[in-house]
Amino acid sequence: MKRLLTLALLLALCLTLPGCLEPESDEPEDFWELEELPEAAEPEPVEPTVFTLPYLSSQSLNPITCSDGAQQVVASLLYEGLFSLDERFAPQNALCASYTQKGNAYTFTLREGVSFTDGSPLTAADVIATYRRAQVSDRYAARFANVASMRSARNTVTLTLSRADSALPALLDIPIIKSGTDKYPVPIGTGPYRFVNDERGVCLLRNESWWGDGAGLPERIALSAAKDAGTAAYLFSANRAHLLTADLLSDSPAASIGGVDLTDAPTTTLYYLGFNVKGGAAADKTLRAAMRQALDREALIATLLASHARSAQFPIQPASTLYPAELETSYVPGGYDAALLARVAGEPQPVALTLVVNEENIFKTALADAIAKALTAQYVTVTVSALPWADYIHALEGRAFDLCLGEVRLTADWNLAPLIGANGALNYGGFHDTATDTALAAFLANENETTAAALCARLTEETPILPIAFKCVSTLTPAGCVEGLAPTQTRPLNGLERWSFHFDG
Repeated sequence: MKRLLTLALLLALCLTLPGCLEPESDEPEDFWELEELPEAAEPEPVEPTVFTLPYLSSQSLNPITCSDGAQQVVASLLYEGLFSLDERFAPQNALCASYTQKGNAYTFTLREGVSFTDGSPLTAADVIATYRRAQVSDRYAARFANVASMRSARNTVTLTLSRADSALPALLDIPIIKSGTDKYPVPIGTGPYRFVNDERGVCLLRNESWWGDGAGLPERIALSAAKDAGTAAYLFSANRAHLLTADLLSDSPAASIGGVDLTDAPTTTLYYLGFNVKGGAAADKTLRAAMRQALDREALIATLLASHARSAQFPIQPASTLYPAELETSYVPGGYDAALLARVAGEPQPVALTLVVNEENIFKTALADAIAKALTAQYVTVTVSALPWADYIHALEGRAFDLCLGEVRLTADWNLAPLIGANGALNYGGFHDTATDTALAAFLANENETTAAALCARLTEETPILPIAFKCVSTLTPAGCVEGLAPTQTRPLNGLERWSFHFDG
C-alpha cells in the first residue's frame, strides 16, 4: 500500500523497546574511518539527482551481523541466499538450482555459473562457512535449532534435520558470503551489485557478471555515509538519501519528516495475547475461547496501530497461501457477552485478570488498554500492568501473569513450537496438549493447506494464544521520486529493475 503522508505525528509517538530483535554486532565504533556528518538542527534540503542509499559508517556490511535498517537495505543488493522469499513468504530458488529430500536429509544443488564479485566461483564450502557463522549469530541461530548436521560435496550442500520440516527452504534465504571474508568491511557476495569507491565516491555498481538478468537495473546507486540510524534519517530528510525502512510501531530515530511516499510490506512479526494456562481463571479454555469473540482486530489496527499491521486470527501470516481464511469468524458486537454467559450455569463468580505489557512502547500499552477494555464484560474484569522491560520478562518467566501482550518474530516455516510446544522457549503460559503437538508435527512434516487448517482448527479449540495482528515494515521514499516499489520483508528493493526514478538532475 502506497500513500503520501506526514510522518511527524507517527514518529513522535515512538519510544524505545530495549532488548527486542536486535542482531549482534562486534564491529568497532568507527569501522569505516570516514568523516562524520555535522549535526544540524534543521536539515538543508538539496535537489536529488541520483538515487542514493544511506549506510552506517559504524558497522560493516556483513549481512549476518549488521543491524536492521540501512545496512540490511544495502546488503540486500550485495548478497543472495540459496532461496529468496516472495510476497507470500514462499521460497523461490536463487543460488540453489534444485534440491532433493530423502527422509530428514535435504541436498541442495548450487546454481551453475555463479561467481562472487571478485570473479571466484561460488562453492558449497562457501555456503557451509556462512551457515556455520549464521548458526551462532543472534539473527539466524534459531533457524538451525533443528539442524543435526551440515556437509558439502562438490556443488551440493546437505542439511540433515533432527525432525521433519518440509519448509526448510523457507529458512534458507540467509545471505551467502565468500569464505574468509566475513571480517572485511564489505564481505564479498554474489549479488547484482558490488561495492565500489571510485572517483565519484562510494557507490554500488551493477555487477556485470551477475548470473541473473540485470537488464533494467540502475548502473550506479550512490551511497551516503551516516554514523548511525539518526544520521541516516537526517540524510533522508535533507534529500541526500532516498530510501529508508522503518518499523513505525516501535522506536525510530527519524525526526519530523514530511512529504514522503510510504509502502508497507507484511512481516512475520506477530502481536498476540498469551495466557497463563497453569493457574488462575485463564487456565479455563472455555474462557479463553470466549475471548476470541471479544476483539475487533480491524478497528484496533486502524485506531491504535496506524494501519501498519494486518489482522490475523491464526499465527500464520495472512499473506501466506497456508493461512486458513475459511476458518476465520467475523467480529460481532455482543458476541463476547453471549459467549461469557453461555459458559456458566447459574450465578457466575467474578473473574479478575491482570494483563502485563512492557511499558516502553506506547503502541503496545495503548493496544493492551484497548484489549483490557474489550475483555472487561459481564463478570470478567481485566486490569493492565505496564512494566519496565526487565520486570516484564521477569513476570513472564515467573508466570506471574494471567494475560500478556507479546510480540514474536516467527520464521517463515511457521514453526510454532517455541510458542506452544511443551518445552518452547517462549511458552511462558505453560501450555501443553498432546493433540496440538501432533497437529503441529504433522503440519511441519508436510506443510500444505490441509495440515495448516487442521493445526489452526486445533488452536481454535484450545486457544493457547490469541493472535491479533502481524506488523508491517515501511519503506519510505521522497514524495514523487520513485515509482514501482513492491517491497518484501527482507527485500525492500524488490523489483528494482522495474522502478521509475523522477529526479531533475
